[in-house]
Amino acid sequence: MDMYSRNQYLERLQRTYFQAKSRKERTSILNEYCQNTSQNRKYVLRKINHYDFSTPKKRKKRKQIYDVDVKVALARIWEIFDYPCGQRLAPLLKTEVNKLCQLGEISITKEVVKKLKNISPVTIDRKLKHQREVLLLSRKRGHPRAKSLLYKKIPVRLNDWDTSIVGNLGIDLVEHCGSSNSGEYIHTLSVTDISTGWWEGQGIMSRGQYPTLEALKEIRERTPFNWLEIHSDNDSAFINAHLFKYCQQESLKFSRSRPNKKNDNAYVEQKNWTHVKKIFGYFRYDTLEELEIMNDLYENELRLYKNFFSPVMKLIKKERVGGKVRRRYDIAQTPYQRLMKSGQITKETQKRLKDIYDSLNPAELKRNIETKLQQLYQTYEEKMKGEEVCPLKRQKPRIVTNYMTQQVLIFEYSIAKPIHLFVNFLNLL
Repeated sequence: MDMYSRNQYLERLQRTYFQAKSRKERTSILNEYCQNTSQNRKYVLRKINHYDFSTPKKRKKRKQIYDVDVKVALARIWEIFDYPCGQRLAPLLKTEVNKLCQLGEISITKEVVKKLKNISPVTIDRKLKHQREVLLLSRKRGHPRAKSLLYKKIPVRLNDWDTSIVGNLGIDLVEHCGSSNSGEYIHTLSVTDISTGWWEGQGIMSRGQYPTLEALKEIRERTPFNWLEIHSDNDSAFINAHLFKYCQQESLKFSRSRPNKKNDNAYVEQKNWTHVKKIFGYFRYDTLEELEIMNDLYENELRLYKNFFSPVMKLIKKERVGGKVRRRYDIAQTPYQRLMKSGQITKETQKRLKDIYDSLNPAELKRNIETKLQQLYQTYEEKMKGEEVCPLKRQKPRIVTNYMTQQVLIFEYSIAKPIHLFVNFLNLL
């Protein structure tokens, strides 16, 4: 007999117990109940005298501060700033909500504006939990390459960076080869400042040493600060005489990471996903038309959006407590904000960056990025239609669009490729 059944039984006996005229009758009722339920007599006496079997009172619900209006506005702003976590979105809400209202991107009351500015990062993550589950993201790891005779001349450097000094840059190449790395295809040269998180990108055809150097020069002209040192992996596109000579002529320090140790170049590796692969997906881009669209994004909307409206967090402290490692981060700030507070750029550069920031609309930048990406995908589809591809060998890409209007790319590869090759072998026989 479970507790619920015992309480029902005791509720029936309670009425009879109090209506009994003599002590003998009450004793017999108690004996009957204790014998049937195997409960202690003293416990039953206390319960039958004090227990209230009426329906329990409903618990008063806590007043909800962040209601539906706040949640809808929060989801819209989260979408505009490219789905950051709560720690990165909270500082943006304090500085950008009024600007978005003035630009007409969101229409909310003053009360909702006040709530958005006071909301904590933990509450942001809790309110956006369902929206996060809807997003479908794919990920693919690249494969490191290559050796060079210049290894002994270029020193190895680990993660011993002084993150307060602006101008130390991590560089890396991101492949856009799809399912096959044969032939020529587009690579993205990704450059990240270790101190501020300022990011620049440039697309190049193939991975030649000279095109890589030219792309690096173009990126250097766009960055609003002086370069002190560049840090690369062991790719032959970087470890070569062209780049080594250029660094000597420009008085730039040049260091490299250890072979097969991606964490030595972690500052730029994390940008390869958020700033490149998440944007362009895993298709094979190998035409000049696609390269032109990608560089148009790198040189205009994408760099402005990521550097002025995508906050980054910096690790302040890391300590081990028992079997766990606890990490403490500072308040998330955009690369633009960190660069302005660094005090390591001229006043003219500060004024120029402030003018650029005042002229930007993050929602409009996001729309322009999506428009150009759609143009890139259409170019890709037209290219695929013009090629003679066996249907068993490759499938067409699908673009899945959720209610948050984010385009998530899913490129399906068939397992029938080995079968197709085997059939061709039989035909030859």
